[in-house]
Amino acid sequence: MSEPAAPPGSSPPPITLVIADDHPVVRHGLRSIFEASSGFAVLGEAADGVEAVELVTRLDPDVVLMDLRMPGGGGVEAIAELSRRGARAGVLVLTTYDTLPAIENGATGYLLKDAPRDDLFGAVRAAAEGRTVLSPGITARLVARVRAPANHSLSSREREVLRLVAEGSSNREIAAALFVSEATVKTHLTHIFGKLGAKDRAAAVAIAYNRGILG
Repeated sequence: MSEPAAPPGSSPPPITLVIADDHPVVRHGLRSIFEASSGFAVLGEAADGVEAVELVTRLDPDVVLMDLRMPGGGGVEAIAELSRRGARAGVLVLTTYDTLPAIENGATGYLLKDAPRDDLFGAVRAAAEGRTVLSPGITARLVARVRAPANHSLSSREREVLRLVAEGSSNREIAAALFVSEATVKTHLTHIFGKLGAKDRAAAVAIAYNRGILG
């Protein structure tokens, strides 16, 4: 249901936010930025994805500022859960971790943490209106991914390695299970990261699940 129109001459209601980031200094800084500007109201802060889902479900903000890398529950999983629950809030990913699973899981937009304050305000307003927001750096990466040759499929051995990674196996354990050297495992992981556009093991597993590579 849409909000009733503000009476003539009155200010529109503020855009409400929940801030999810595992660093207290970052949360405090973002809260201070928004509370110093009219038109925004911070309803709560979360230190991990699980807490973010709980807060958003309870407080029903217009926008969630979501970090991706948080111990105890990451942002990608939280975004997927909010989408599953049909949360009204737009999710604006604000992070230095410039990969794209968050968008694939339902994030409204993606802004890097070095964005100027005015860009941040504009992105939050756009997210509150349901519009997609991408920083120029993320847009360039999306275009590059679309234009890249379709050579990102994993080999059967690479899928084996990735499945063992998803099960929590170390490089040494993977090497023993597949009867190869640890150096060979590291080579497979380098190829997997390159093909999936992932920076680490956790991101590779998340992307693989999102794309149906791992069932």
